[in-house]
Amino acid sequence: MAKRDFYEVLGVAKNASDDELKKAYRRLAMKFHPDRNPDNKEAEEKFKEANEAYEMLSDADKRAAYDRYGHAGVDPNMAGGGGFSGGGAGFGDIFGDVFGDIFGGGGRGGAQRSNRGADLGYTLELDLEEAVRGTKVQIRVPTMAECETCDGTGAKKGTSASQCRSCNGSGQVRVQQGFFVMSQTCPTCHGRGKVIPDPCRSCHGEGRVRKQKTLEVKIPAGVDTGDRIRLSGEGEAGSHGGPAGDLYVQVSVRDHRIFKRDGADLYCEVPIDFTDAALGGELEVPTLDGRVKLRIPEGTQTGKLFRLKGKGVKPIRAHAQGDMLCRVMVETPVHLNAKQKELLREFQESLNGDSGKQSPQKESFFSAVRKFFDEMTK
Repeated sequence: MAKRDFYEVLGVAKNASDDELKKAYRRLAMKFHPDRNPDNKEAEEKFKEANEAYEMLSDADKRAAYDRYGHAGVDPNMAGGGGFSGGGAGFGDIFGDVFGDIFGGGGRGGAQRSNRGADLGYTLELDLEEAVRGTKVQIRVPTMAECETCDGTGAKKGTSASQCRSCNGSGQVRVQQGFFVMSQTCPTCHGRGKVIPDPCRSCHGEGRVRKQKTLEVKIPAGVDTGDRIRLSGEGEAGSHGGPAGDLYVQVSVRDHRIFKRDGADLYCEVPIDFTDAALGGELEVPTLDGRVKLRIPEGTQTGKLFRLKGKGVKPIRAHAQGDMLCRVMVETPVHLNAKQKELLREFQESLNGDSGKQSPQKESFFSAVRKFFDEMTK
């Protein structure tokens, strides 16, 4: 099945900024996250599709290759495209260089690279307060760990692996086909260059066993949905003593009952009664640091936005603190008793003949309506 265009998956234009990509991905990740859609295969596939699209487009080099060559530019299985590989690196890793370890930097040989353990992924859900302030959490990860009985060698205690006689330890054998002589992976030792005559009974010669691993993860302050933390060497153990893979902890921030986050800024809707809106006054509004006073001028209309400087979030990749934006919503009183209704009628009557001064938006609107109908009847 052909892959969809990455821009189409995220629902953004091809010239979308990094912030637009992140917002689009965050929206899809929250919508289709497996924890929110248990046993929903379609949602799971859309979540994976959004992950892959954001992984490619959030990396400048991968995005350039994709824009130029399409899927061939980022698919390592397609020849000539200069595709990227690496066990799922991307998502704007917070710590470390992803590709150096994955591609076997430092001159590792082919046999050793083939024994490297798989990278693992873990989705960590955080409350908004935890994401903004940073925290430490413990997670349990099912993984393949080094066998303690044989110390990862795969050989029975007291014995060791021996050099493969088929390839003399090279991991490659030469095969002649007609006039051509080619090298291929040794079928006896599977490219490792060694064989285990007496395998360990605990791991059956694999050098690793399946277990649950508990890890403490330090979450830096300011992370957001889509950020990813790499824990080097905490992935699956390599087979037969090979190096371990990495663990990627992907952050997903839960919806908050009061605040909504948009990058560095926090948004909050504050209901006020119409007397406060008309007469003005002071309100206490919440922030992540506690309560603050907000002055409401008289004549405030519903939807008015007030900005509290520096009361937002300091993103992990930014130096400046964001702001808190409070949108006031004027609430119409309900369940009035007879006395209250009578007072409102008196107030309404006191405005007769001068409503244009007290309600300029209403007067302007109905003036435009009258003009509209007058023009229709001409």
